[in-house]
Amino acid sequence: MLAPDQAPVPRAMIEITRVAKTYRTKDGDVPSLRPIDLSIADGEFVVVVGPSGCGKTTLLRMIAGLMAPSEGRIRVGDRVVMKPHSDVGIVFQSALLLPWRTVLANVMMPVEVKRLPRAEYLPRAEALLSMAGLAGFESKHPWQLSGGMQQRVAICRALVHDPKILLMDEPFGALDAMTRERMNAELQRIQLETKKTAFLITHSIPEAVFLADRIVVLSERPGSIAAIYEVPIPRPRKLDVLGSPEFVRLTQTIRAHFKALID
Repeated sequence: MLAPDQAPVPRAMIEITRVAKTYRTKDGDVPSLRPIDLSIADGEFVVVVGPSGCGKTTLLRMIAGLMAPSEGRIRVGDRVVMKPHSDVGIVFQSALLLPWRTVLANVMMPVEVKRLPRAEYLPRAEALLSMAGLAGFESKHPWQLSGGMQQRVAICRALVHDPKILLMDEPFGALDAMTRERMNAELQRIQLETKKTAFLITHSIPEAVFLADRIVVLSERPGSIAAIYEVPIPRPRKLDVLGSPEFVRLTQTIRAHFKALID
């Protein structure tokens, strides 16, 4: 039994152990990631920042099982990742919605692909759209939505089959600054409500500080963990926190560290 002043330690949802990646090309080996160790707790929001080409997307793809490590092991829950698996939902920079399908039909795509029972998952799709502020848009088509709305549809699609982990690769990189801030607030709310483990890649340090429980800074290629920053700002966070001294101080500290990596 825990002592009164002890909190239970969340179990690791993602366990990355000495994972490295080298690409084999006709011109020779191209190291992408040096051995990395990282543990991500169940329900934690981890954001990765680093220079272009440092292996951020490679790491995400290995967690998803879309690519095998050259060395090391990745465990999701109780299983070692050996191939693509259903424990993840993925959101990319482009929403990648099918233009001829309605919003609801786009969200239901993973259910169809995985041959899950439609009657069981349709209410979940509708509930996710409502949670994302898209109730009433179920029968619209992607071209009738703004860029931010399309990305919210993509997030709902990634969550519809109830994965343990939400993986995101620059999901708001193509949006204007004001829409991006609103989407950060929406993503925070959705992640807090669904309690999913979240792993996000971004080049925006303010975005990382706003969303993350922890920020992982990768070095230049071949990438390795240069630093990990805890974000002590209580959640949920409102957009006005962006101007707070604590937010500005942490953002400047990470930016200086990042600049030192690329100078």
